Amino acid sequence: MNWLLVAVGGMAGAPLRYLTDRAVQARHDSGFPWGTFTVNVAGCLVLGLLTGATLAGAAGSELRLLLGTGLCGALTTYSTFSYETLRLAETGSRLPAALNVLASVAAGLAAVFAGVTLADALWA
Repeated sequence: MNWLLVAVGGMAGAPLRYLTDRAVQARHDSGFPWGTFTVNVAGCLVLGLLTGATLAGAAGSELRLLLGTGLCGALTTYSTFSYETLRLAETGSRLPAALNVLASVAAGLAAVFAGVTLADALWA
């Protein structure tokens, strides 16, 4: 049953990632990977909420598998983040590449912290 929860979450997360990435990137006329940045930060927020809900006893292992491993596992993407950062650097956009790394890590940490904090306010 666990693998089915992960698969169902992944089936939702993968197209959500693709559609969100395309929609966000279409609105920005730049080479900066705003779509990947957006899905990764959103995934961190969801994981923070899920972690906080789990700590408060409001979420169990099934929800963690469905949303954490499945949905967020397919929604977020370290490999695309790495590839896009490398492409920026290779094309001479070293400052945007460095900013992508710094902003992605900072925003991801801030989003997971915000998610845990929001979950604490909701379920504690």
